[in-house]
Amino acid sequence: MMVLAQVQSLSVVIFFIFVAFVLGLSFYLGRRAKSAKGYFAAGGEIPYAVNGIAFAGDYLSAASFLGICGMIATVGYDGYLYSIGYLAGWIVALFVVAEPMKRLGKYTFADALDAKFNSKGIQLAAAISTLIVSICYLIPQMVGAGALVKPLLGLDHAWGVIMVGSIVIFIVATAGMASTTWVQFLKGGLLIIFSTVIAIMVCHRGLDTKPDQGGTVPYYEYKTLTAQNGTSPLKLSEADAKDYQVLGQKTIGEGDKALTFVKLSQRVEVKKDENGVWIVPLKERVIHLETIGEALDRLVKSDTRETRVIDGEKYTVIELNGRKVLSLDEGNMDVIDGVKYYEEGGKIYIHITSWWKRSAGATENDVNLDETQWVTARPDGGTWINGEPQSEENQLLQVGSITELNGKTDAKSGPVGPFEFLAELSRKDTRIRTWKSANFEDGQDKVTVYYPVIKSGNQIMTPGQKFPLREGWIKKMDFASLMLALFFGTAALPHILIRYYTVRTPACARKSTIVAIAAIGFFYILTMYLGLGAMVNRVVNPASDNMSAPLLAKSFNSVLFAIISAIAFATVLGTVSGLIVAASGAVAHDIMDRFGNLKMNEKQKVTAGKLAAFTVGLVAIILGIVFKGMNVSYLVGWAFAVAASANLPAILMLLFWKKTTAGGIVASIIVGIIVAVGWILLSPQMFERYGKLASDAPLPFSSPGIVAIPASFITLVIVSLLTQKKTAAAKA
Repeated sequence: MMVLAQVQSLSVVIFFIFVAFVLGLSFYLGRRAKSAKGYFAAGGEIPYAVNGIAFAGDYLSAASFLGICGMIATVGYDGYLYSIGYLAGWIVALFVVAEPMKRLGKYTFADALDAKFNSKGIQLAAAISTLIVSICYLIPQMVGAGALVKPLLGLDHAWGVIMVGSIVIFIVATAGMASTTWVQFLKGGLLIIFSTVIAIMVCHRGLDTKPDQGGTVPYYEYKTLTAQNGTSPLKLSEADAKDYQVLGQKTIGEGDKALTFVKLSQRVEVKKDENGVWIVPLKERVIHLETIGEALDRLVKSDTRETRVIDGEKYTVIELNGRKVLSLDEGNMDVIDGVKYYEEGGKIYIHITSWWKRSAGATENDVNLDETQWVTARPDGGTWINGEPQSEENQLLQVGSITELNGKTDAKSGPVGPFEFLAELSRKDTRIRTWKSANFEDGQDKVTVYYPVIKSGNQIMTPGQKFPLREGWIKKMDFASLMLALFFGTAALPHILIRYYTVRTPACARKSTIVAIAAIGFFYILTMYLGLGAMVNRVVNPASDNMSAPLLAKSFNSVLFAIISAIAFATVLGTVSGLIVAASGAVAHDIMDRFGNLKMNEKQKVTAGKLAAFTVGLVAIILGIVFKGMNVSYLVGWAFAVAASANLPAILMLLFWKKTTAGGIVASIIVGIIVAVGWILLSPQMFERYGKLASDAPLPFSSPGIVAIPASFITLVIVSLLTQKKTAAAKA
């Protein structure tokens, strides 16, 4: 507990030092951002090298640092495919978009599209697209912020989202793009440096079948019980039957994908520690029972039904089936948060309900029951974890480990090189314990079970774990659709596009893109080591993989954890700032000034932009709370899909097809938005979010790019051809 407090204190200090610096920078630069160009585009005076690293800072957001590392930590190489897709998109940005966007634009994405037309329709459609893409991208950043605050500051998810939203609104409202650029430059550089440090430390620690986080957390060996097949209820082995009793089982799914979980009553002895405090040894955790210690002492000694008030509660010791049982409030058996404590043979025990995954045993007559972790949401609103009420001490255990290294169950490699690290993990005789989850109802309780799945190293390092392309055309379409969105979406993201207006010339725009590609590419190589390092060092939270990289840093030392957590928080701050600047520019410059024809002066544009930033920030805070727990890299895929569908067809056709018309661009943007967003809302993953079955969704897969991008291109071509005469007449 003392170590945890020191870690959190250090994290708080580092975090607030960084925030104080950012706020001071915002105050300083805010005095220089009086014009619209200064506010929305940093005056166009940012050096290309600084802008390139700021590009990287913008792009290496919560999705890249938290989401991709978390996805690699849970599914292996397939998570790295996001890195490949994200990086490949910069090729389009470099060779197609960079210089033309700088030549055509002024402040916003809509400026470039409308440079040749002066069309009210383009101004409005492009602004709406900017807002929707920005909000889609804001959601995962805020979710990432919420995930960070628990280990960093000890606050709940919602408070983390509110904190980030408030700080960012202040940053954007004071200095706009200038502050955002320098924050991103600082954060991007620090993120790459310290991620390199962690990757080196991962290789130096090497691989171990009993990872103990550098000796700080004892290794916990998950149990496997044996039972006799064909009996109802299952008959446990004689050794296991002493401490476990079968209560029932639950099967979910059908056929080969069916999962069966067996419900057991597990007897756990309550003991005293070296300080004389009663404790519950629960897996590798210890639950302290200071507040009811006097009652437990009395349970051992008392032979009568006398009643005493302890800590404001009335306790009674009663005889029940030959056992002395601690009872609350005159015989109520749901005692002390629902846990019944009883004495037997001078020792105190409790019974904990536990869930075990059923699997095939060594023979047809045997059944294995593999130990799991579980969370129970009770109808009274309480949450129980692994059979005890949720508390600061009782949380889900971190998971992820090697069970066999080169075929050996008790092995340690020692320091390894970067190539040897990957080679050892890729071996067929290396086996890794990964974790999956299943949800079901047990009476009125809602249960989530996290169960282990053992996979060979070559499975983990081969595509097909998250994207099982051999399972039919739907899986292939979903994967192809995602890759299309990632490849084409980068060059159409509003907060990326507006950064081309912060440099002096089109040549500087190209150079800054090259710097960005180098920095981002190097970082994505590091994500492989961070993600796999988390996978095998038992630092992954099975309920949310977003914190895998910071928790990996924590497994080395508290200082590194504090620094990397503060940088991760800064990652969210910087990216959210850029997104809100893009969104505020769309509102103030595109909608109010140009489309609304309000003819605002420079000061009024800046004021309108600040008000828009405040509004968009509030929306981002609300959505960040709503989407708690979802993988941030997956959520970012939405933004890429919408950007690729709504924005990129218009950009490419404007640059390379002379027959493109204003009507074609407007129709293309609208169709891209409707198809992409509509597809996402009706997708299998969103149906699960609605509390329904994924199979009930009307659409077969979740990524809309393979449908929405062609639809947008086709719409632009058809509408442009139909409006050629009108365009020619207007020019005449």
